[in-house]
Formats: sequence, structure tokens, C-alpha cells
Amino acid sequence: MTTRFINNDVKPESHSRLFWLISDSWVLAKRSIRHITRNLDQLFSVALFPIMFFLLFRYVFGGAIDTGSISYVNFLVAGIFVQMLAFGANYTTMNLAIDLQRGIVNRFKSLPISRSALLIGHVGADLVRNMMTGLIVIGVSFLVGFEPVAGVIDWILIFILAALFSLAISWISAVMGLIVKSIEAAQWTGFIVIFPLTFVSSAFVPTETMPYALRLFAENQPLTHVIEAIRSWLVGTPVGDSGWLAFAWCIGIIVVTVPTASWLFKRQTLR
Repeated sequence: MTTRFINNDVKPESHSRLFWLISDSWVLAKRSIRHITRNLDQLFSVALFPIMFFLLFRYVFGGAIDTGSISYVNFLVAGIFVQMLAFGANYTTMNLAIDLQRGIVNRFKSLPISRSALLIGHVGADLVRNMMTGLIVIGVSFLVGFEPVAGVIDWILIFILAALFSLAISWISAVMGLIVKSIEAAQWTGFIVIFPLTFVSSAFVPTETMPYALRLFAENQPLTHVIEAIRSWLVGTPVGDSGWLAFAWCIGIIVVTVPTASWLFKRQTLR
């Protein structure tokens, strides 16, 4: 039994805490999603950046990079897809920092809502945004010659892993959004982490071409395993251990970052 305000009175409600957590999170996720649909800048970035990166690497660098038996466009799609999911999660850092710095969180504290709902709402909205971005990447890839061999099961696995990866990166971004001290810092903090991880991976070039130390890092970091798993399902390259390692990395990150973000948020709101 929990307590909620009904018609300006405090009355007992029969719903559980879990029900209100889900309900409040959904309300706050819709708030963040409305920011996407009503903010032309966000809509512009969601649509433009995937197209820009895809065309840049496809036509500027594609002719100079040897990917063996697989065409560069088929090699590239998984890398751009995962890169855009990773970059898109940076909105969690910025939006959470904005809410904290501008006092919106303090207003929410005066309302009878679940404490973690704001975090879950931001992460949920980022998941919607990233799925939109992923669809744009796949759509553009077909226009420039992408030829997947994925079957129905493969597409389902790609969708599940993409959603899980988006959640993992968004929760990392939530932690960073709770650590930074200003909105300006939130704008570049995510790129310091995500930018090198996406480029020091198998996203754009085979790792075999890298120096030994760099190759060792690239082949064992989470983004490479996610990219290699999605690439194998899309175009039939060997998946090796990357399939289960990609899921293991994503689940492990979520298991660590969710309680960390919740603890940091609780500490912030108790000040």
C-alpha cells in the first residue's frame, strides 16, 4: 500500500511501489520524448549525423580501406550503426545535467513520484531516440549499396542487442551526467569516453591493421564485440565469441551502472 495525492487530498492507493515506479517512469519518458519531437535541433541531429557519417566513410575513405572478401559498405554498416547508438546516449548526460543544474529535480522532489523515475525516463527516451537513429542508418545503407544476408532470427538478435547496448551506454551516460558539475562539461564528457572507443575498434577498419598494443585493446573492448556480432548477423562474417561476449558486456555494464546511478542520484537529491 502506498500513498498518493488524489484531488488535493492524501489518500491510500492500492497499487504497489513497482506499479508507481513504472507509471512515473513512463510519464517522465514521454516528457523527454516530447523534447525530441518538438525540438528541431534534436530531430536534425538524429537524422543528419547518421547520414553524414555514413556518406563520409562510404565515399571518402571507402576506396582506401581494404576489408578483404567483404565490400567496405557491408563492413561499414555495423560500425556506423553502433557508433550512432553510442553517440546518441550522450543526450542522457546532457539532459540529466540540465535537469539538475536548472532546479527541475528540486521541483520533482516536491511531487509524489518515485525517486528513480527521472533516471529511467531519460534512459527510456534515449532508447526511443537511438532506435530511430538505427532505423535511419539501416535505411541510408540500402541507398548506398548495402546487401545484407540476415534472416528473420538475425534481425531479431540485432534488435535485441542494439536495445541492450543502447541501455548500457545510456546508463553510463546517466552516471556521467550525475558526476559533472556543469552543463558545459556534460556536452563534452560523453565524447571523451565514446569517441575513442568507437574509433579504436573494428567499426571502420579491420583491427589486424593496428599496432599490437592498440589492436589488443580494440579486439577486447565491448564496442568491438557488439560491432562484430551485429556485422556477422548482417553479412555472414564469422561471429566467434563476439555473440555471447557482446551480451555479457552489455548486461555487466547495466548491472554495475544502474545501482551506481541510483546511488549518485539519491545523494544529489538529498543535498
